[in-house]
Order: sequence, then structure tokens, then C-alpha cells
Amino acid sequence: MAREDEQAFLIEGPTLVAEAVRANWPLEAIYVEEGASVEGLPAGTPVARGVLERVATTVTPRPVLAVARRQVAPLGALRDASFVVVLAALADPGNLGTIVRSAEAAGVDGVVVAGGVDPFNPKSVRASAGSIFFVPLALVDDGTAALEDLGSWGMRRIGTRADADRPYDEIDMRGAVALVLGSESHGIDDDVGARVDEMVSIPMAGQAESLNVAAAAAVLCFEVARQRRGS
Repeated sequence: MAREDEQAFLIEGPTLVAEAVRANWPLEAIYVEEGASVEGLPAGTPVARGVLERVATTVTPRPVLAVARRQVAPLGALRDASFVVVLAALADPGNLGTIVRSAEAAGVDGVVVAGGVDPFNPKSVRASAGSIFFVPLALVDDGTAALEDLGSWGMRRIGTRADADRPYDEIDMRGAVALVLGSESHGIDDDVGARVDEMVSIPMAGQAESLNVAAAAAVLCFEVARQRRGS
């Protein structure tokens, strides 16, 4: 994809651009539609009305657009982390961005994206509500190797499965943990599951068999935060 080849991506709308600025994210350019009010943002290049509509990905384009540099962390940067989320082969950019948002709000040290959708997809960036600018992201091709590394660094790798025996709130997550979430369609595959130390379930009271992966991630992330507040 062009944004990957150029190591750049789009940030759409004044709110997200402001979050990128607040995070000191490297911006290559800011474009502002003529006549738009952009208080609090650095001066941008004015463009005629209608130009951003041809570039933006939203149905109703916002009057500000920035071109940003992709920034990723090496997996080794998370060696001393105590709370990591691993996303193995997610397919939906909205889910990925929502998970990054929940993880950042819960105090995660970093997110590992192992295959699947590009976290810098414009939909992922929007769904993160700016959290993507504040969370170290490690992109890896081989999720199994990444999990082996995390395990060797002393992290307890915890995955989710609907039929797992232990509920998520009955295990101790106060130590160094890596929450592992699989694809929307198939969950955690066998190769990834073989590198997980423990599978947990999220008990369901209704008729649904399972939660959306982003909802499940929010439940687990905030359980980690809850346990650590009480430790």
C-alpha cells in the first residue's frame, strides 16, 4: 500500500491532528481548508475547498488533514514492560483502533501487532481517538516468535477462549502480563495458542456466545488496571 511504501499515513480532522501535536508525533505537512477555524494547531498549508474531499477517507471530510510519519517500536523495547497487549491477525481496522484506545486508557506499556490489518489505516487511527500517538506499537510478522520472546522476558501470556475453564477475574494479573487476542473470525489460532500460558473465559449471561474482540479487550485491559489499583 502507498502509505506503507512511503512510511506515511493520514490524520484526518482537527481533534486527531491536535492529539498528534500534543504527542510530538512527527508531521510532514498539515493542510487546512480555506476559511476553516483551526485554533490551537500549527499553521498549515491552505487548500481550496473540495481538495481535501478528494484525499480524505471519511464520508464527511474534516477541514484539516495531516501527513504523518509512521513510528513503530522494536519488540525489544518492551522487554521491561509489565503490561502488553498482543493482537494476532486482526482483520478489522476499527477493532484494532478501539483496542489501542482501551489499552492506552488502562495503562498499557505497549501493543504488539502481529500480522493482520495495518494499525495506521485511517479507520484504525480514527477509532483510536488519538491513543495510537501515545502507545508504543511494535509490528511483527511472526506472532509466535514474538510470544516466545515475551515469555522469555518473564511475561505471563494470557489468551481468551469462550470454553476456557477459568474466568478472567479469577486469575492474578498483577505481575508482568501479555494479553493475547486473536482474529475476529477464528480467535487465537493453534500456533499462537501453543505459546499462551493460560486461557481465560469471559462469562456470558445472555445468549451471545462471545464478545466482539474489541469489547473483550476492554474487559481484560481494565481488569488488569483494577487488580493493579488494588495491589
